[in-house]
Amino acid sequence: MTEPILAVTHGVDDTRALAAALAELARPHDLILLAGDLGAGKTAFAQGFGAALGVTDRITSPTFTIVSQYEGRLGLNHLDVYRLEQLNEVLDVGLPDLLDEGGVTLIEWGDTVLPALPPTYLEIHIELPDDPEAGDDDRLITLMPVGSVWRARARAITEALRPWRAGGGEAR
Repeated sequence: MTEPILAVTHGVDDTRALAAALAELARPHDLILLAGDLGAGKTAFAQGFGAALGVTDRITSPTFTIVSQYEGRLGLNHLDVYRLEQLNEVLDVGLPDLLDEGGVTLIEWGDTVLPALPPTYLEIHIELPDDPEAGDDDRLITLMPVGSVWRARARAITEALRPWRAGGGEAR
């Protein structure tokens, strides 16, 4: 099993920059799950990720529309499943079709629908650090590669996120 990759950001722009660095590793059909409390930075992450993919449209949380699609060097499917009440609703929004289209799919609150997802994804938890010295805008970001496709990229992810690495990197 691959060890989690830990990173720390110091503000919204820093979270976007980390996401942009990760987007450079994106491939068609990638699935990324974003987890964290309300206001943790999931949408900021999606904005930085999308900008690095060349998305020029404004990326907002699709809380009420559930699915937003954007064009860039790779298509970006951005889902927010917070409001879904039953697991089978993930299928109703066309997730299998979105995954087959060839773009990258980011799912906010993705950890809540794990049983409906394929077995290969990158799970990203964004949370306030449990450190009394951390700033109000600091975020601890834990990345867990799941499945062979993502585990094979663990070293590349670790290297791409070196500027933000917690516990051994040169966190900025």
